[in-house]
Amino acid sequence: MRNILLLFTALLFSTTLFSQIFEPIKWNSNVIKESEDIYVLQFEAKLDKGWHIYSQKEVETDDIAPTATEFTFYNEDKKYELIGETTEPEGIQKYDKVFEMDIKYFEDKVLFTQKIKRLDPSLESVKAEVFFGICDDERCLAPDVVEFDLALSNEGNANSNTSDISKIFEPIKWKSNVEQESEDIYVLKFEAKLDKGWHIYSQRVVETDGIPPTATEFTFYNEDKKYELIGETTEPEGIQKYDKVFEMEIKYFEDKVLFTQKIKRLDPSLESVKAEVFFGICDDERCLAPDVVEFDLNISGKISGAETAFGSDTKSTHKNENDKPIEEEKEQKGLWATFILAFLSGFAALLTPCVFPMIPMTVSFFTKQSKTRASGIRNAIFYGLFIIVIYVGLGSVVTAIFGADALNALSTNIWFNLIFFVLLIVFGLSFLGAFEIMLPNSWANKVDQQADKGGFLGIFFMALALAIVSFSCTGPIVGTLLVQAASQGGMAPVIGMLGFSLAIALPFALFAMFPGWLNSLPKSGGWLNTVKVFLGFLEIAFAFKFLSNADLVLQLGWLQREVFLAIWIAVFGTLSLYLLGKIKLPHDSPSEHISVGRLSIALLTLAFTIYLIPGLWGAPLKIVSGFPPPQTYSESPRGFGGTSSAGASTSELPEGAKYGEHDIISFTDYETGLAYAKKVNKPVLIDFTGYACVNCRKMEEYVWSEPSVLKTLKNDIVLISLYVDYKKELSKSEQYVSETTGKKIKTVGNKWSDFQITKYKANAQPYYVLIDHEESNLNKPVGYTPDENEYLKWLQEGIANFSKK
Repeated sequence: MRNILLLFTALLFSTTLFSQIFEPIKWNSNVIKESEDIYVLQFEAKLDKGWHIYSQKEVETDDIAPTATEFTFYNEDKKYELIGETTEPEGIQKYDKVFEMDIKYFEDKVLFTQKIKRLDPSLESVKAEVFFGICDDERCLAPDVVEFDLALSNEGNANSNTSDISKIFEPIKWKSNVEQESEDIYVLKFEAKLDKGWHIYSQRVVETDGIPPTATEFTFYNEDKKYELIGETTEPEGIQKYDKVFEMEIKYFEDKVLFTQKIKRLDPSLESVKAEVFFGICDDERCLAPDVVEFDLNISGKISGAETAFGSDTKSTHKNENDKPIEEEKEQKGLWATFILAFLSGFAALLTPCVFPMIPMTVSFFTKQSKTRASGIRNAIFYGLFIIVIYVGLGSVVTAIFGADALNALSTNIWFNLIFFVLLIVFGLSFLGAFEIMLPNSWANKVDQQADKGGFLGIFFMALALAIVSFSCTGPIVGTLLVQAASQGGMAPVIGMLGFSLAIALPFALFAMFPGWLNSLPKSGGWLNTVKVFLGFLEIAFAFKFLSNADLVLQLGWLQREVFLAIWIAVFGTLSLYLLGKIKLPHDSPSEHISVGRLSIALLTLAFTIYLIPGLWGAPLKIVSGFPPPQTYSESPRGFGGTSSAGASTSELPEGAKYGEHDIISFTDYETGLAYAKKVNKPVLIDFTGYACVNCRKMEEYVWSEPSVLKTLKNDIVLISLYVDYKKELSKSEQYVSETTGKKIKTVGNKWSDFQITKYKANAQPYYVLIDHEESNLNKPVGYTPDENEYLKWLQEGIANFSKK
């Protein structure tokens, strides 16, 4: 997969002290005719000494893996067919300590072959490309693509292709067109096609005091008021998930995404609509600087298209209506996670006093009332199936009433979060025994009457009676699940109810098949109420997450990090005392001792409570990352007493500087930071970063926080952090057109991105450069380097080279 890129040592490197450009690989292609219509395509890679590329067989892992070599053959006209897979030699296989896995790679020279069968005699050539990563023992170059055009008419003659190891990524292409819906109504369409592994973000990004992703943003220029927008720019459902780095739900798009905007023409003289899209684009390892693409959509005649590409001119892209805008695999993973969570929640509901005692009663009823054991088993199975039907029907109704998109939007709505906070508090208090939430008794009576009729209809109403009678225990859990699933959208509510009901229905069917198992069930008793109370405390704790969401959006400052943690400490501390038997609640049974299981859970809860306490003084609390508000949304953003890290500097800030991550003094202006470095005689670390850069945050949180690295960053260098996605506009006099890219530089972020591309021939972040006072590199720049020892070694190398001057 292209989205897992080999960046463990150095993501990208550009002009070094000697302006050296590495070209360690050359590709040659050849065609051999085996028979009348059978050809062998050969691709030979020659590598410089010490360099290697990796096998096509990619290792399946969630961690960073080597970049597999990947061949693509273009055969739109179906004039030939592939025979088997692309072959490769045996190569070298060994365990790699960095990747912590077995890897296979090739050195010196490697030959790949692909056999094809010609189906159409008019076939003259085969177009193909190879995607590969290349490394030596010290560095890796950015993965590259080499294209081949193999002429079958000149088989036997090699075609040479020399790879060009480029550091400028161009992973997105934009295409626009216009459709006329009626006389004065037009639909403007903007389609983005992304390379495999890359994604852009939704237009709707949650307002937060933290650092959100770069939202996609469309601007329509309409100074003459010749048209009006109808509604907002629409977008597809996309992929939504919780991101630990951003500490929020994010929505993004992969592969291909279509945005549409409907307009109404007010002036018949309107011939075209000018628009632009501002967007950020990332893969799993890096983010590029946010960019702007301009469109000029002609509406004077029939449908017309305007096409532009990110970074360079490209060949035309053709729309395929059958293409899906997201990867089904990622959707399926999200639905599986929903199903498993719901199944576990159903199991928890099963262990409550409203449901658990019903198991032996119901199974006994079916076995005694049925004429044969087989009919009893059959009836119990249908009973379980009807339970599933009822709950899945509930999930379907919720989705049908609100719609997947509406549910998705509700999950980030202020009022929705406030209402759900109140509901969870009410549910939690109900579980603690303050009151019971019950459906009207008349409903249960009417359902019971229907259940007496017998047959499959009677069994259905028995299942419905269970759902109604047990509502005081299952209702809060079902409500929580529905809203959580709703935030994912699509079929998630239905899948959630399927998992929940399956966990409840299975015991009834299984115990009906094997009645002897009933003897192994624990007896009903006070432990069931303990389960219910435990769930009540969890409901109350999670309720404050929704209140926190609303508070962050409104920026009221009511539930800052310290207050949130104090509430959680109080909730889980009280739960610990309850489990230890120090606190009694209304429905608890008298007991002289507590079980070993209850004591074990109490100790775990107490340990978790103690773990939370240092968070009041600025501890990161990585285990619960994403639940409390971010450190920046705090009464003391730099920690209790004004210092958030050991050894924080107490010296006065230089002019133009600020305290950055871990209280490292940093500059956000290049010239100011360079002047200060000359004054204090220290080397400069240029940090090309972004507010919405995921791996920038990972480097800061997990690598920069290491004591040895942090000490070096604070004492031995001058840090200049240049944010390539800073949207503040430059003054008109400062704006210019880039000589490198030809784009207009309008914002501070544009300026730093252009600086990175022009001077260092790189455009991915994070990207680190150590320079001296003459702005010469002290060593090779590096990108994402998650190994703190490697990063420290790189820092020390550059500092040592500076000291020699």
